[in-house]
Amino acid sequence: MQLVDIGANLTHESFRHDFDAVLDRARAHGITRMVVTGASQVGSEHALELARAHSGLLYATAGVHPHHAVDYTDTTDARLRELAQAPEVRAVGETGLDYNRNYSPRDVQRMVFERQLQIAVTAGKPLFLHQRDAHEDFLALLKRYRDKVPAAVVHCFTDTREALRDYLALDCHIGITGWICDERRGTHLREFVREIPANRLMIETDAPYLLPRTVRPQPSHRRNEPMYLKHICEEIARDRGEPVDVTAANSTAAAMAFFHL
Repeated sequence: MQLVDIGANLTHESFRHDFDAVLDRARAHGITRMVVTGASQVGSEHALELARAHSGLLYATAGVHPHHAVDYTDTTDARLRELAQAPEVRAVGETGLDYNRNYSPRDVQRMVFERQLQIAVTAGKPLFLHQRDAHEDFLALLKRYRDKVPAAVVHCFTDTREALRDYLALDCHIGITGWICDERRGTHLREFVREIPANRLMIETDAPYLLPRTVRPQPSHRRNEPMYLKHICEEIARDRGEPVDVTAANSTAAAMAFFHL
């Protein structure tokens, strides 16, 4: 079984002390490629550095998460445009809207999201998207640019069946994380994950966040890492009513095509 983790925050400080061991464990569990998420200017630069240092195993995205939208400047925009041209950077993002925590004002989030949509258009690269509690505004902006970019994935999808159908109608890919394993808030995903077409479903850990609550035994440090992607794949396969090898093969093929791996 070979898997691709399309969203791992490997620039996070929690990985600094055992980074090489994290990669080794991932490979031992069948993870053949990982896309390192860029969520700020500095984080995107670091993601690119990691991708260059681990060619063929790690790739990167470049973007500014909506939490950091308030820090976005013309200098940031210019730097992201440079980063988006790097061959190791396979998507623009993580970008989008987050009205759940509102760390940045909503009008600023929308402006910064649109600027990054424009970067993706110019670079001709896919979008790596974040949306939480902002579906209507997010969808309206995405619709304006969707046909101008080659592909788009709504990463760490946690929303409703109606939102899922809206994104599929725009020919978006859907990223599913260990959120689906959370009996407190992810059970609704188990009910309709089978509605995602096989060539539109991709899987991710969002490490170090969202450690699957169904992993046994639970690690004492509570840090998620790419090695647990296999567990997420098994859970998704069960909910889709298909053999895990089928889910693995289809999600890997989708990721390989989406990111041109």
